[in-house]
Amino acid sequence: MAKTAIPSTAAELESMISDRSQVEQLLNNGEFPDVIKAYAKTLVEKDTDLKAQIVEQTQMGLADLISDGKVTADVKRLNQAALRGAAKKHGAVYDPKADGARLDGVYDSVADAVRANWHRAGSLKDRAELADKREKAAGILNSYSSNVPADGGFLIPEVMRDEVLSVALEQAIMRPLSTVIPMESLTVKIPMIDDTSHATNVFGGVQAYWTEEAAALVESQGSFGAIKLEAEKLTAYTEYPNELFEDASAFGGLLNKWMPEAVAYFEDVAFIAGSGAGEPQGFLNATSAVTVAKESGQAAGTIVWENIVKMYARMLPTSIGKAVWVAHIDTFPELATMALSVGTGGSAIWLNNGQVGPPMTILGRPVIFTEKVPSVGAVGDINFVDASYYLIGDRQVMQVDVSPHYKFQNDKSAVRVIERVTGRPWLQAALTPRNGNNKLSPFVKLATRS
Repeated sequence: MAKTAIPSTAAELESMISDRSQVEQLLNNGEFPDVIKAYAKTLVEKDTDLKAQIVEQTQMGLADLISDGKVTADVKRLNQAALRGAAKKHGAVYDPKADGARLDGVYDSVADAVRANWHRAGSLKDRAELADKREKAAGILNSYSSNVPADGGFLIPEVMRDEVLSVALEQAIMRPLSTVIPMESLTVKIPMIDDTSHATNVFGGVQAYWTEEAAALVESQGSFGAIKLEAEKLTAYTEYPNELFEDASAFGGLLNKWMPEAVAYFEDVAFIAGSGAGEPQGFLNATSAVTVAKESGQAAGTIVWENIVKMYARMLPTSIGKAVWVAHIDTFPELATMALSVGTGGSAIWLNNGQVGPPMTILGRPVIFTEKVPSVGAVGDINFVDASYYLIGDRQVMQVDVSPHYKFQNDKSAVRVIERVTGRPWLQAALTPRNGNNKLSPFVKLATRS
């Protein structure tokens, strides 16, 4: 069998994956992943500045520096080893240094904490036990209340916040795949290098010159900046009949279900499509995102194989092995009937028959269907995303408040959950490699077809 030629540019990659027979052969032989890895390696070796640019621009080595205790300015607590150890003992997001960790062991569950702080807690059967828990929590909070934002209510123990968000991780798209930065304060600055093009220099102004012996050196400087993560306030609200508070099991089952799902849903919506004004900036609104134009004459509301090929070719080569397709569920009919035209004929690309379920991958990368991106035909209805280039700033504070006042006439109590969190793309501009004009990005979206 002839050796497959490894593409060395985004254009050559696009040409290769446009050839259906070649892609099928590579997939059938199990060679496709190796060819893509070889492409990424070839491009990095050909343009060594690209690798350096990606590493420096996104500060991928920052976590290691902080873990070693070498960075102590604005980012004070990203102790990866400690977090990994805590995660083994607890869950995915537990941090033993978070404010709520001091309350671990006080309450049995979030619902238990809500019932203990309910205005009629003195009438419940387990009122004595709840009163003891409430007093113990108040004593702990009084000793360090200045650390917690003054939103009212009471702080959820860290082990319970971990339980809430660990359940949310199973529902969420972005949080499990993104880079999460624990925030010790409401604002954290993450350093970056402002680098967008290598046409004449690298790192936003650094240029090297071939210089004769004893000749004067030419000065050049890089351009540096910072990404500021400012924790925003996410509030979830619901109402319960007062009778429900008296049934600990029923109340716990209901509250412990809606809260993780609500938090996960609205976090995800913001991390995907947030404007950045008073809320996280979603990857759809990233300044570094690349938008792939529709094909000439392409019908409204359609997705064609050429769209997929060109989106794939605009992903950062080093991100192809981590990127996922994020698509609105309305795109499924288009993907399922997507065909590659060959002369006067053609055949299906994604589905070959209706006997088995669809392969939930495209060109070897997972497909995630959701309602949180725009519907079919709108810009961003299908996206190719490496979410590791998305920063989530987690203040690690979750507060709950319960009030009888708003629905007093209906004999209901309102429960409000407040979380401090933010999100922002790490890469601030799409990258132009030295060879080729196609900008590359970890956030690739399809333009509107209306």
